[in-house]
Amino acid sequence: MNNSGQKEHPFFARVEGGRVVENLPVAGIEHNHFATELEKQDLKLAYEADVINLLAGPLAEAKFVALRDDEIFNPHLVNIAALKNYGGHSDVDKANRYLEYFVSNVGERELKMNSLFEQAFQFIDEFENWKCIKHFANYLLENGQSIISCEEASAVFEEFLSV
Repeated sequence: MNNSGQKEHPFFARVEGGRVVENLPVAGIEHNHFATELEKQDLKLAYEADVINLLAGPLAEAKFVALRDDEIFNPHLVNIAALKNYGGHSDVDKANRYLEYFVSNVGERELKMNSLFEQAFQFIDEFENWKCIKHFANYLLENGQSIISCEEASAVFEEFLSV
């Protein structure tokens, strides 16, 4: 039992696929010779989108727990380090590995991670996005699958958005 008296749900689900850049490594993006600067920028944006997506899952879990327990949810209380408490340890590790490929300087990488975390936080905290996330979470709980394809996840979101 948790603080609110509700039964804990030891349920974990994972979306398979759906990353913009499916396979690491694209080593040393800043040192690779791309045909154009635009290609380099596009790849960097793809990596950043994947990092935001990796952070969004544990952030959604953190927001759900905060709301359930009538606690405050803000980026100062729920920061990157705290995501490990919400099933985000491996997601944060993956996000860090992604960033290592295109930001070699540790200080710049930390700044970039904080910026992407803030973007993920804003996405989760947006009311309409949160309604869609709750719909998806309910679908996962009702469905009971531990692995869901990216295509199935997209279909669930599309169904919700079309209502």
